[in-house]
Amino acid sequence: MVHLNGSLPETVAAVDLGSTSFHLIVARPHSDQLVVVDRLREMVQLASGLDSSRRLSQEARDRALACLRRFGERVGHLPRERVRAVGTNTLRSAKNARRFLTEARSALGHYIETISGMEEARLIFLGVTQSLPDPGLRRLVLDIGGGSTELIVGEAMQPILMESLYLGCVTLSRRYFEDGEITQGRWRKAELAALQEMEPFQGRYRKAGWEQAVGASGTVRAVDAVVRSQEWSKEGITMKSLKRLRDAMLKSGRVNGLEGISPERVPVFPGGVVLLLAAFEALGIETMQTSEGALREGLLHDLLGRIGDKDVRTRSVSSLADRFHVDREQASRVERTAMGFLSQMEAPWDLGSRGCGQLLSWAALLHEIGLDIAHQQYHKHGEYIIAQADLPGFSRDEQRMLALLVRAHRRRFPESLLKGLPPPWSDTAERLAILLRLAVALHRSRGPDPLPDLSLQVEETKIRLRLPEGWLDERPLTRADLDSEASLLADAGYALEIA
Repeated sequence: MVHLNGSLPETVAAVDLGSTSFHLIVARPHSDQLVVVDRLREMVQLASGLDSSRRLSQEARDRALACLRRFGERVGHLPRERVRAVGTNTLRSAKNARRFLTEARSALGHYIETISGMEEARLIFLGVTQSLPDPGLRRLVLDIGGGSTELIVGEAMQPILMESLYLGCVTLSRRYFEDGEITQGRWRKAELAALQEMEPFQGRYRKAGWEQAVGASGTVRAVDAVVRSQEWSKEGITMKSLKRLRDAMLKSGRVNGLEGISPERVPVFPGGVVLLLAAFEALGIETMQTSEGALREGLLHDLLGRIGDKDVRTRSVSSLADRFHVDREQASRVERTAMGFLSQMEAPWDLGSRGCGQLLSWAALLHEIGLDIAHQQYHKHGEYIIAQADLPGFSRDEQRMLALLVRAHRRRFPESLLKGLPPPWSDTAERLAILLRLAVALHRSRGPDPLPDLSLQVEETKIRLRLPEGWLDERPLTRADLDSEASLLADAGYALEIA
């Protein structure tokens, strides 16, 4: 549990838009624990609504939106900073995800992020670790979702190895068992597909080792319920119990007569069992326990970390800056000036929310990371590094926006790229980029002397920068830099006036 500075929020909530189920958890922080006050879960089967062209069907979207409206009745009144909602594999891959997310945010009443597979794995590990005793153990955590499977090895609350496979119980079941029939041939093909996905990293995982294997989420818990009800195992899931389950399914030819499986899970159960058995075989797992905690619990603890000034995103940015040898002194100079501009522009440019201060601060720290590759076009190198890196804590939209701010800090203003961001980021990104550009231009000399008091005013697309009288006369290069910046901004439709 994260220790918070100051008072605890009364209520926090997390929403997990999974490929199979949507989950809502509402909790109250108390001392070093989260007290759950409400849980909702609905088998939306979002992944089943993806057609051959990777587009969500209207039926699947309607099911999802109806569920989110019900969730919204429970959390719609909570402040924005106390709710975190994320979409996973299906929303990562659906071609019409952006349109759906616009509708989904309206239905829920809160912003919904799409997270990467690696971020999903990190949050799952955090949720599992926080829900089990003895957090110091080295654990292997497995989570079989509808569209992806996450595998993590870590100690305490720190992941060491993470993988997200583009294969889940829904995708595998639809590919090999769509009509519900289970045959030896189909099973073997599905098993080989799962083993092929795990082959590239199984050696690293076996070498890392672990003291305890833990499974999270619906598939693993359903398997655990079946093997216990059939008395095939009394100590969690074992390889022997899994093989007995497989043999029973092959003998029946369908998922019939097995206690512990809800009717909604029957269509996706065969693919989940194949994946679990393949993981046992590939990684040499002997016994697996189950966990109540998963992605949504990880979301809650991560949210409390942000509230308590222990934001993992800040550590991610600092680590990236160190890796690419950022000049911290220059970055700090640019950051101070950019944040000073932000304090003046919060009201007129509506930059007081959506984490604008954090994004601008992070962009200032990272704006020169591309220099570690080459000076020419280094702003583009920096954009690529940030866009492609695994940055723990960041959603896809946040990471894309940070990358574009770094791209936009010099040379031609990339207005079309910034406008291409999803709402509400597009206008916000453009305005933050202008503040960063001005700060960079004023510190191009890289000198240690502090800047004088600066005043920034805006009127629609007119920007007026006021400096002390005579200051620019003593700095002709800075004047030239600002004149160049005025010309570049003019091409993007902004008028920069130096007074």
